[in-house]
Amino acid sequence: MQPGESSLLTRILAAVTGVILLVVGLTFSLLLLAVLAVAGLVGLGWFWWKTRELRKAMKQRPADGHVIEGEAIEVDEIQSIRVVETIDHHDDQPDKPH
Repeated sequence: MQPGESSLLTRILAAVTGVILLVVGLTFSLLLLAVLAVAGLVGLGWFWWKTRELRKAMKQRPADGHVIEGEAIEVDEIQSIRVVETIDHHDDQPDKPH
């Protein structure tokens, strides 16, 4: 046998090893796909459950479709603000800003 040639036993072992690695790889990929599918379904189920009140409220919207959105700020104390503005009504001095 010359260098660089492989024996029949080496070729058979390489083919068997390749087939085993292929089967193991496919098995792990199918297992990963199943885990991701279950995780996705659980996530969608959780999202569906958490948004059920929102869907219920959306079904009871006004018939004309108007939605009033806003923001409210609750203030504990009302503070009075006094604004004093001084207006100069002297028109006889044109170089002075009004």
